[in-house]
Amino acid sequence: MLRRLFPHPGLTVLLVIVWMLMLNSISIGGLLLAALLGTLIPIFTAPFWPDRPRLHFGWPIVDYCAVVIGDIVIANFHVARIILFRQNRDLRSRWLVIPLELRSTEAITVLAGTISLTPGTVSADVSADGRFLLVHALDVADATAEVARIKQRYEARLQRIFR
Repeated sequence: MLRRLFPHPGLTVLLVIVWMLMLNSISIGGLLLAALLGTLIPIFTAPFWPDRPRLHFGWPIVDYCAVVIGDIVIANFHVARIILFRQNRDLRSRWLVIPLELRSTEAITVLAGTISLTPGTVSADVSADGRFLLVHALDVADATAEVARIKQRYEARLQRIFR
C-alpha cells in the first residue's frame, strides 16, 4: 500500500524540496501543494520507470554530497589560479576516457553531472553501451591519475548509493 502511494520516495522528497525552494517562502498552502505534487507526479510517472534504481539513503548520500561540495570549492580556487596566474600555453588540457563500473543510467547521469559541476571538467559523452564516459579536463598533469581519482572519489561512492 505504502509502495503504491510513494513509488519513488526519493523523487517525492526531492519534488517537495524543489517546490518549496521555488516558492522562496514557507506556508501551509505551499507545503500542501508541494506534498500533493510530490505524491501525484511519481505515481503518474512510475510506469515509465520500470527498472528504477534502489537508492540507499543515509550516510552514503551525505558522504557523496560532502565530497562533491568540497571538490567544487577547491576546484573553483584551482581554476581561478589558472586563469589569473598562468598562460594559456601552460595549460595541460586533456580528454579523459573513464571506464565505468556503474550500470544504472541514473547513476551514470549523476556521475556525469557531478563532473560537469566541478569547475575545470566537463562530461562530453557516454559511449553507446554505457561503459565509458568522455570527460574534458582543463588542466591535468597525469591523465591516468585523474581517471583513478574520479573513479575513487565519485564512482565508488555512487556504487554504494545505487546498489
